[in-house]
Amino acid sequence: MKKQLLAGVLAASMVLPMVGCGNQKTADTTTAAKKDEEITCDLTVWGPQEDQSEEKGNWLKKECEAFASEHPSWHITFNYGVCSEADAKTNVTTDVAKAADVYMYANDQIPTLVSAGALAELGGTTVDNMKKDNSETMVQSVTYKNAIYGVPFTGNTWFMYYDKSKFTEADVKNLDTMLQKGKVAFPLSNSWYIAAFYTGNGCTLFGKDGTDASKKIDFTGDKAVDVTKYLVDLANNDNFINDENGVGVAGLANGSVNAIFSGSWDYDNVKKALGDNMGIAIPPTYTLNGKQVQMKAFGGSKAIGVNPNCKNPQVAVALAAYLGGEKAQKDHFTMRGILPTMTKVDVGNDALAKAQAETLSKASTVQPLLAEMGTYWTPAESMGKEIVAKTVTKDNAKEKTESMNTAMNTSSVG
Repeated sequence: MKKQLLAGVLAASMVLPMVGCGNQKTADTTTAAKKDEEITCDLTVWGPQEDQSEEKGNWLKKECEAFASEHPSWHITFNYGVCSEADAKTNVTTDVAKAADVYMYANDQIPTLVSAGALAELGGTTVDNMKKDNSETMVQSVTYKNAIYGVPFTGNTWFMYYDKSKFTEADVKNLDTMLQKGKVAFPLSNSWYIAAFYTGNGCTLFGKDGTDASKKIDFTGDKAVDVTKYLVDLANNDNFINDENGVGVAGLANGSVNAIFSGSWDYDNVKKALGDNMGIAIPPTYTLNGKQVQMKAFGGSKAIGVNPNCKNPQVAVALAAYLGGEKAQKDHFTMRGILPTMTKVDVGNDALAKAQAETLSKASTVQPLLAEMGTYWTPAESMGKEIVAKTVTKDNAKEKTESMNTAMNTSSVG
């Protein structure tokens, strides 16, 4: 085993006892990672059914066996179970002690999993390597209360699909340029999307990296009011359409819409609607007070986690790092079309993969994991709906923005 990897596994495993492996395992985990030491163990690994489909090559088994071949002194019996990333929070916390040693989860589940003692903190070069090979947004997506709780393997964000027969690659760099040439649908009444305008102009949610609850949500001052005024103009633009109830994709199909904002889940629908005219790009800039402001989409991830109750944490941590590593991400993309988070994974000319990767690295902000984030959604949605309904105007924009910010910071969490 390479010295650097050995150091990473050792450092990470030394963290694990502090988060639930038990003091009695401290000696084992600090001595068992020697190069020539033989380890025989069972390791339970959970992943979604699609990753275990023989028809699609059984990605999970393939990667686990490749991992084992790289560690010949570790004699591992793998036990596989089916658990989707979305179901991890429920299935793992039902009985943490009997749950998988290594499993996949959606990053917004981290607070629940940590609270249940079901997700181990990682450290050492395991984290150093992950930070080196992923964007800051992806790193922050697995950061909770200043600790790292997983290795991201695919991102979750939104970007722009557009009709190449209507817009050029130069056009789609700026929203206002697009609005001069065609119809643009944007989910302004959806709080997951509207934030992009505000965060792009310096508004923050719990500090710069979204982890400091004491800093609260800062949608105050001119940086927020000016955005609200811009959105009032946007809603009044004849070429703007509020995208709700599927009108955007339907519009692409019938030609009444020329661009929409969505994620990888809508790829097949957009491809069907536009065919060879489908273009994909990161969210554009918009022109505010004569300056170009980059829209910043919320970014999240799916990640590999380690159960702090595992009996062989050094092996589990090493496997988690491998499943979220370059080779496994490349295989995931090739075998299942799972978009990688690591910028060095070669995706060829795949426009979807490039758009998501570039969005996460250049045009996104991490969606905070703090419980206080729960107070953001409804006020932001209400603002969007009111702007679309034209009850927010430039005259009352300051008052409405201040009211939104107050509501966002009215805690409903105990």
